[in-house]
Amino acid sequence: MTAFSNIIGHEKIIEYFKRTISQKHVVHAYILQGEDHSGKRMLADAIAKALVCKEDDADGCGVCHDCKQAESRNHPDIIYVGHDGGAIKVDDIRVQVNDTVDIKPYSADYKIYIIDEAEKMNPQAQNALLKTIEEPPAYVVIILLTENEQVFLPTILSRCVTMRLLPVPDEEIRAFLKSNYDLDAHKLDVCTAFAQGKVGKAIDLATSDEFSTLLGIMLDVVKRTDKLEEYEFGDIIKGVAEYKLKIYDFFDLMMIWYRDVLYYKAAADVNRLIFKDEVYEIKRQASKSSYGGLENIIKALETARARIRANVNFDLTVELLLMTIKEN
Repeated sequence: MTAFSNIIGHEKIIEYFKRTISQKHVVHAYILQGEDHSGKRMLADAIAKALVCKEDDADGCGVCHDCKQAESRNHPDIIYVGHDGGAIKVDDIRVQVNDTVDIKPYSADYKIYIIDEAEKMNPQAQNALLKTIEEPPAYVVIILLTENEQVFLPTILSRCVTMRLLPVPDEEIRAFLKSNYDLDAHKLDVCTAFAQGKVGKAIDLATSDEFSTLLGIMLDVVKRTDKLEEYEFGDIIKGVAEYKLKIYDFFDLMMIWYRDVLYYKAAADVNRLIFKDEVYEIKRQASKSSYGGLENIIKALETARARIRANVNFDLTVELLLMTIKEN
């Protein structure tokens, strides 16, 4: 169910919206900024439902016809601005927003426009949207969801209230996963750490069979690499390449592993490891690697991520990473 009460974390933002909605002090344009899987879409859905609720419930009653339509994303006064997956062009904004804002709401007090991936608006699209944001009808609320507010024109930023979604504390994510999913302690720890404060990502991990496979491949790589000769890297690279679309997740898992090794080397404390089930391998790697060597591996992971983002050859990037792991 999409409601403020179902959202984990972001308490201050939720408190703000519940207060402004109940007092009818809603402004015309908001920016919700946060990383992918941080909860922007769920928060926008909850805001929209609360705005159209016939019971004037700041959390959305969930019972009235408008709430039920909002739940199914089928409410005529909640418009999800779509695009083809590339840039959001000027015609997307003109046709879906500007040409319809003067049509009054069908059944609610507000007409809400939700623009996901709003950072993809090109300058012409932003200028077109600015015309609506500058002089909107009293009933219009525009919600821009973005990972990067800095790409917006200063004139748009100055006319929007910006809300930045911060990472949710690990203990809240862990408690949420424990109460909602049947996970053993090991997977619970891994999903919590891997989510990095993003509840949406934690849910994806907890329910994904692919993640379990990816985790298994990562463990095989970190356990074997230092024992192989460089000419044997081909099979590892081929196996990793099968999950090319998940390579950032793969790097994140490796980062957690080597932070575990570094932590154990510094503190010799098993209890705070994420990969407790692999303690003997973690001890082995901690004993053979220096602090500088482990820091080199962590830096190499960051470099590999940057290279993939810059479209450097995939196989070469992974090979260089494996060489660094072997040498350190």
